[in-house]
Amino acid sequence: MLNLDRLRTLDALARHGSVSGAAEGLHITTSAVSQQLAKLEREVGQQLLAKHGRGVRLTDAGRLLAEHAARILSQVALAQSDLEAQRGRVVGELRLSAFPTAARGLFPTALAALRAEHPALRLRSCELEPERGIRGVVRGDLDLAVVLDWYNKPMPLPDGLVKAAILDDPADVALPAGHPLAGRQEVDLAEFAEDEWITWAEGEFCHEWLLFTLRSKGIEPHLGHRAAETHTQLGLVAAGLGVCVVPLLGRHPMPPGVVTVPLRQRVRRHVYVVWRADADRRPSIRAAVRALRTAGERITGQAETPAAGPASGSPTT
Repeated sequence: MLNLDRLRTLDALARHGSVSGAAEGLHITTSAVSQQLAKLEREVGQQLLAKHGRGVRLTDAGRLLAEHAARILSQVALAQSDLEAQRGRVVGELRLSAFPTAARGLFPTALAALRAEHPALRLRSCELEPERGIRGVVRGDLDLAVVLDWYNKPMPLPDGLVKAAILDDPADVALPAGHPLAGRQEVDLAEFAEDEWITWAEGEFCHEWLLFTLRSKGIEPHLGHRAAETHTQLGLVAAGLGVCVVPLLGRHPMPPGVVTVPLRQRVRRHVYVVWRADADRRPSIRAAVRALRTAGERITGQAETPAAGPASGSPTT
C-alpha cells in the first residue's frame, strides 16, 4: 500500500521544485523530506529522484507517481470535505490569509464573528500578498485566501479554485492638504503627470496595476517612494512627499494633513476569497465566506455614508 504521508511529500516536491521548498510547504525539516522520499522509493521499488546540479529532479517514474499522488490527495481532501459536510458541524482548523489592508479591514470583524458563532473552529490567519495567498491555497498550505484584482486588470486564477466576491473597494487619490488639487470634487489621473507617486513594492500586483494604469493614459510615473502598508504610504503623503492611490479598505484612521479626492474614472478593486474546489462542501469554508461577506457589507455601508468633502480642508473620513 502506498503511504499517504509519503505521497504528500512527493506531491510537495513536485509542486515546489526542491527539497527545501517541500520542507517549507509541509512545515517539516529537509531531512524528514529526504527520509520520506527514500522510504517511498523502497516501497515502489523504483528510483523517483535523480541528482540535478546541487538539487534533485523527478525521474520519469517520479513524475508519473507525482501525477497520481496529486489526484489521490485531491480525492482524500474531497472525502474529508464530504464527511465534514455530512456531519454538518463547523469544527477543525481553518487557515486563512489576506493581503495587508484586507487583514486589517476584514479579519478583525469576520474572525471574531466566526469564533463567537463556532467556538470549536480553530482559526489561523496571516498576511500575504494575493499571489502568495493563491499559491498557498493551491499547495494546500491554506484553506482560504482573500485576494484582489482591479477593475481594469484581473488577477489570473489557477484551475481547481473557487471564488466568491466579498466587496468592491473604491479608491481615491490621497494628496497633501496643501496640494493645488486638494480642494477639487474629483480629479483625473492625467492631472498628476508631474507628481511623485508613492507606490507598493516593486513586483507586487498593485504596483504593476498602478504602472499599467498610468501608462495607459500616457503618463510615465515619477516613482518616489515604495511602501507595502497603506498607512505608511499615507504617512509619506502627509509629509508632502507625493501622492498615492488609497482604497477605502483599511485606510482609516486618516493621518492629519492628508486629503482624499475621488477619481473621475471611479477606480475600484474587486476583493474576493478563493479556496480549493475539492473543499467546497466543508461547512467551515462556507461559514468563513459568510463571515467575510458580512464584514464586507459593513464596509460597503460605511462607503455609502456621506463624508466631509475635500473642499472643507479636512481629511475625508
